[in-house]
Amino acid sequence: MALYTNNAEGILTPEQVGALVVQPVEAASVATQVSTVVPTASPDFRIPIVNADATAAWTPEGSDITPSDPDVDELVVTPKKLAALTIISTELANDSSPAATELVGASIARDLARKIDAAYFAATTTNGPAGIAGTNHQVVNQDPAAIADLDPFAEAISLAANEGATVTAFVTSSTTALQLAKLKTGTGSNQPLLQPDATQPTRRQVAGVPLHVVPDAVIPGGDIYAVDTARVFVVIRQDVDLRVDESRYFESDRIGIRATMRVGFGFPHEQAVVRIGNDGS
Repeated sequence: MALYTNNAEGILTPEQVGALVVQPVEAASVATQVSTVVPTASPDFRIPIVNADATAAWTPEGSDITPSDPDVDELVVTPKKLAALTIISTELANDSSPAATELVGASIARDLARKIDAAYFAATTTNGPAGIAGTNHQVVNQDPAAIADLDPFAEAISLAANEGATVTAFVTSSTTALQLAKLKTGTGSNQPLLQPDATQPTRRQVAGVPLHVVPDAVIPGGDIYAVDTARVFVVIRQDVDLRVDESRYFESDRIGIRATMRVGFGFPHEQAVVRIGNDGS
């Protein structure tokens, strides 16, 4: 499939856009790997929140049952536009080789994935969605650079369990991940404290939970986030668009490739998220 077509629009089909942009972004982004990904065709996506359950009570036989209602709220997620523009030669665009198509698509997808991850683990992002660092999450007060055993991770798992959540992933920066990888099971031992992940040989597990790694710039403080995939959401609008147009760069025999997607994050149960790091107090 060539990226370029003879008409000036050069619009790919939704299936082609999915293969070139959506699927590679979801595969490359750590945020989408550790969250529940929700596609939506609506401008807003609503996530129901149960603040308090209906109340049950032991009731004598034949007596009236006291009615109660759950305290129900909702979180509205409005995906924000993320756009990328790349310029390539007409020769490359006209190349029908799958390798040429995949090369351009992979480059765009990698940058989109980096931007999604940066926003996901930030507190706020200019023109973008609010991220996990800005939530009212729980904190295990521990300097990540001083971790010597798995106790902080056990505490994070316990804090999440107290909220009814199950930690399915830890996420940290590459520098912190390297420091953790150097830890040994005991003095004089050469056995690493982290366990291998059977599903991905290059990834490690902490207390049986996969450890995902992002660049230092994404989590600059080196903190470690513990999340439950069922309690964190990445919402992606289904109108992801990839357009190819030669008119803007006609004089230089180049074409522009523009990709736009709309992404939002939802954290309906903020206390289910646990961060291992300094609490700021």
